[in-house]
Amino acid sequence: MLTAEQKAFYETNGYLLVEDVLTDFELKKLQKITYDFIDKSKSVTQSNEVYDLDEGHSASQPRLTRIKLPHKQDPYFWEVLTKSGITEVLTDLLGPDTTLITAKLNTKAPGGGQAVEWHQDWAFYPHTNDDLLAFGVMLEDVTPENGPLMVVPGSHKGPLLSHKNGGVFCGAINPDDPLFEKEKAVTLTGKAGSMTVHHVRALHGSAPNMSDTNRLILFYELASADAWPILGAGSYLHSLGQRKFWEDLQDRMVTGNVVTEPRLEKVPVSMPLAPAIDGGSIFKTQKSGGAKSAFT
Repeated sequence: MLTAEQKAFYETNGYLLVEDVLTDFELKKLQKITYDFIDKSKSVTQSNEVYDLDEGHSASQPRLTRIKLPHKQDPYFWEVLTKSGITEVLTDLLGPDTTLITAKLNTKAPGGGQAVEWHQDWAFYPHTNDDLLAFGVMLEDVTPENGPLMVVPGSHKGPLLSHKNGGVFCGAINPDDPLFEKEKAVTLTGKAGSMTVHHVRALHGSAPNMSDTNRLILFYELASADAWPILGAGSYLHSLGQRKFWEDLQDRMVTGNVVTEPRLEKVPVSMPLAPAIDGGSIFKTQKSGGAKSAFT
């Protein structure tokens, strides 16, 4: 699906915008499922295994930060990952054998929906190599006003910046870090049905949603099957034990086959320890870890 020029751009810059990755049918079906979930959240009064609620959430005005693990809430989220243009982009960039790390549907609410502070995904879940990336599938138009993804080009080839505050992992860099080249950041907007791609080590963040509409982006975080997680990262994987981990791994295979010989590369690693008081989501990690905001 990707051209040679697009692949080269991703290799150089660490990000990509892929237009019209979804068909009209796929987009409309995902939108319907998503808005049905938002409607069902009206009866929810506190965050649970499906919803992370934003401040001010109510039955009359549902406000969410995200729908958790959407592929486990409705099978169509898994189907579109494994049998669509998204799948083609995945294998173009990571090869034939790939796994899902996690998924989330960020439903950044209008009128000030929560910012995501600048960070590198790599800080949360280091692996034996860095052939990992994240897809951001736009389920509605993403504009400069509704908190689009911003990325620093080329930062995926640079250092891993500190994501700690007073020795505690806070899930965000200090915006005053001299290595943070904010002036180089680009903003990724696009039409519904398009998709962003960013490398696991690319510096990125997003401002609050100051528009009057939801910013709906479906995120899939993915890895080459020969990239294995390092013990100590903040993931449910490490609590499973060997047999359950093996069973879980089968369920997370997106394309190809399990690879049991990890590829070891010389990559910068810092473990996300000591853990924040609340690591239930990136929003909670950044808040409870005392991350300094770049957006206030």
